[in-house]
Amino acid sequence: MRSSVQETPDHCAVEFAMEMLGGRWKLAILKQLTAGTHRFGALMRALPGISQRMLTRQLRELEADGLVTRTVYREVPPRVEYALTEVGHSLDSITEELDKWGRWYRETVRPEAPSGPRPSS
Repeated sequence: MRSSVQETPDHCAVEFAMEMLGGRWKLAILKQLTAGTHRFGALMRALPGISQRMLTRQLRELEADGLVTRTVYREVPPRVEYALTEVGHSLDSITEELDKWGRWYRETVRPEAPSGPRPSS
């Protein structure tokens, strides 16, 4: 489990931001949620390669940091929806720019690179 955001040194705002947004999946989850509210299964389908356990963990951390809300509807079967908070939406332009940069890099700098998951080392 990660350390508390409050334990991050004050001297580096980038380090602070990366503590909250770092990892392979958080920015991808936030990018999906910029389009609107999603159910858990829809996020799983939108992010091929993520495990159910990892998606749950990342959503919990994003919720704890105030970037995502989780709404549980008391119905049968239970329905859970995830959406960005106002603070989460403050990252919309950042996730969009990272998406553009990633597409540019993949097409221009590394056109021969496979688009699938990278092998682990």
